Amino acid sequence: MNNESKSESYAKAGVDITAGYRSVELIKQHTKKTFTPGVCSDLGGFGGLFEPDLSGMKHPVLVSGTDGVGTKLKLAFIADRHDTVGIDCVAMCVNDVICCGAKPLFFLDYIACGKNVPERIADIVKGVCEGCLQSGAALIGGETAEMPGFYPENEYDLAGYCTGIVDREKVLDNTRTEPGDVIIALPSSGVHSNGFSLVRKVFDVENADIQSPVAELGGKSVLETLLTPTKIYVRPVLALVEECDVKGISHITGGGFYENIPRSVPQGMCAVIEKRAVNVLPVFGLIAKAGNIPERDMFNTFNMGVGMSVTVKKEEADKALRVLREHGEDAYIIGRIEKGEERIKIC
Repeated sequence: MNNESKSESYAKAGVDITAGYRSVELIKQHTKKTFTPGVCSDLGGFGGLFEPDLSGMKHPVLVSGTDGVGTKLKLAFIADRHDTVGIDCVAMCVNDVICCGAKPLFFLDYIACGKNVPERIADIVKGVCEGCLQSGAALIGGETAEMPGFYPENEYDLAGYCTGIVDREKVLDNTRTEPGDVIIALPSSGVHSNGFSLVRKVFDVENADIQSPVAELGGKSVLETLLTPTKIYVRPVLALVEECDVKGISHITGGGFYENIPRSVPQGMCAVIEKRAVNVLPVFGLIAKAGNIPERDMFNTFNMGVGMSVTVKKEEADKALRVLREHGEDAYIIGRIEKGEERIKIC
């Protein structure tokens, strides 16, 4: 810890430099657990260094992704629980990166807060590190910005950035998708980190009782259910890419089925999703009922129980399901690819 750097004037303005140093010391115990062989630097420098292993790659391509947790953070403030939203932050980035077949290498986080409470910062980063461990990415740096007057003292924002790598000849796009291909669903863990502006309005989270058990949610509270971290799909998806001919992958985030699945469908083709095949999680039924939300809007906002979809040729569907299930995913078929200009049809 730097004991020489201390500004009474800055402290009077609301910024405690020493709290920042204390935060770094507390998070080091978590970040070191994420270090992979490519990490070439420790925390505290101006930049994180990483040496990728390029062996076996003919034409390595870097893939980047960035995202934040969004207004789901409001639920963390209400619960005063901060050790899970970091998982959401990592998940939203690495789940995007793997859609083109890339392996996540390293991650950077950014925390902006009204007041730097070192123990709270450490909890946030603990969650980030857990997400990195789940995805095999190293947390090699980040930034904590104390911004009094901009954020309330007990609130913060959290965002992240991930870099991955893939051999150019193995990059997944939608160019090889064709009629007859099968669409497989990978179940979500819940609402994940999207649609929370609507969720918060539906449940009136800042005024209503969201901490009592709810029968429809298996006895869990609305708050506990909504705080369930976003599932990270890196290991099962990369295993699938290695063993099967994957045509396309979609991460079902904001915009739900209607916005995200068409990203892996080329012009002139349509993803036909069978509604009755989708295992809709109870929380989405509760949201629809409480908010009187039309079914189309639900499928156009939330993941509805499907965190990712992958497209494979019909002949490989059984093998793909087996590989995914061997890696802990209770995957199942939800649709197929047909000719058509509509891009997606839910029927």
